[in-house]
Parts: sequence; C-alpha cells; structure tokens
Amino acid sequence: MNNLSPCAACPHYALGFCDAVLGHSGDAGPEAPKRWQYHRVVPAGDQIVARNHRYPDVFVLCVGWGFRFVQLADGRRQILQFLLPGDLFSVASVFEERAHFSVKALTEAQVSGMRRGEVKSRLAENPAVVAALARTCSAETECSDEMAVVLGQYSAEERIAFLLLHLMRRIAARSVIRGGQYPFPLRQQHIADAVGVTAVHVSRTLGAFRDRGVVEFSNGVLRVLDQNELERIGSLN
Repeated sequence: MNNLSPCAACPHYALGFCDAVLGHSGDAGPEAPKRWQYHRVVPAGDQIVARNHRYPDVFVLCVGWGFRFVQLADGRRQILQFLLPGDLFSVASVFEERAHFSVKALTEAQVSGMRRGEVKSRLAENPAVVAALARTCSAETECSDEMAVVLGQYSAEERIAFLLLHLMRRIAARSVIRGGQYPFPLRQQHIADAVGVTAVHVSRTLGAFRDRGVVEFSNGVLRVLDQNELERIGSLN
C-alpha cells in the first residue's frame, strides 16, 4: 500500500509556499500525508471557490490551470489572475475565511486544501513560512499593480501582448520550453475577460499577430515567432 502524499512527486513543490509549510521541522516533509491536508481532482470548468462564501481551508493549485475572478450581477466577468501549478489561490485566503473572489478550474486540476488554523500556527512558529508568504504577497501585489497600469493605459493590442508575455514567463518557470512553444489552454473569452476587451477584438488581434509573424495561437499551444516584436508591443520595461 502506498502511503505517500501526492506532494512527494510534485515537481512544483519547491516553488515556495508548499515547501515552507509542509516541510516544517518535526514533519516527515512532503512524503508523509498530513491530517490537516487533503487533495482532490476538479474537472475542467468546475467552480472551486465561490465569492463571499466561507472556507476553513487555504488552497494551492497542484496540477492544471485555474483562474481567480469576480463575476458581476449582469454576467460580466473580470479575471484577476490565472493560476498555475504551485500557486496559492490568494494570500488573503491565509487570513480570511470569506473569499472576495471566485476560482474555476480552466483545465482538469488537482487542488491541495490545508486547514487555515494549522497554516496560521506554522506562520507563528516558523520564519521560513513567513518569508515564503511574504514573497508570494510581493509577487501578487506586483502582478496586480502591473495589470492596473496595463488596463488603465494600454491599448487593446498592448494589453493582449502584455498578458501573453506575463503568462509566458510564468509557464517557463515551471516547464521546459522548446521551439518557442508554450502550453496555453486559454480560450479567447478568457483572454478577453482578463484584459477587458471583447472576444471578437481578441480574435482580430491574435489574427493580426499571426499575419505579422509575431505569434500563432491554436490547439492549446502558443507559438512565439518574434519575441522581440511581442516585447516591443506589450512589455512594461
């Protein structure tokens, strides 16, 4: 009988938060199942967290893609962040039971839930957990600030290029990229909801990028043909 935790084979375990929390001194590390942690598989399209609901757990995405969003009463949706393996759903969730956002699985996903009380007790006891959470908080804040600039000042073309560059960097940190090809399971509507334009506008922009030899986007793969041109259009630097 295999009593190993799924964390034992996770290639993203050492990215930060999980390593700090689950590798706490006195534990057997990621190999040992924890009474206060569980894993579950979520089908693509299923909601994992609902806005304004209360949860006793802190969630980390282990496998697959997800996204954090706010849905308005009229059906409009703003995607706040795309979640990749190793991502904490939100730093705020470590401290607050009520979710100020919703989360859906973009692809089939595996999620780890950790009891908030246990996570907070480890924060109080272990400086490594505090440091890992601080790094996550800093990255989350930087991402939010950059997106605020992009949504407030960039054209639609620049917004889409920025989002592609942002996700490319994050994907490359987790995967081996060959031939400028990135796994990219987003639909045009996801891109539209992230950058505040219509799906029709996304389609036209991606078509223009393809025609100009910048990127190609099909069958869940983003192929970058001209990295310099993409960065010229969408980089904040």
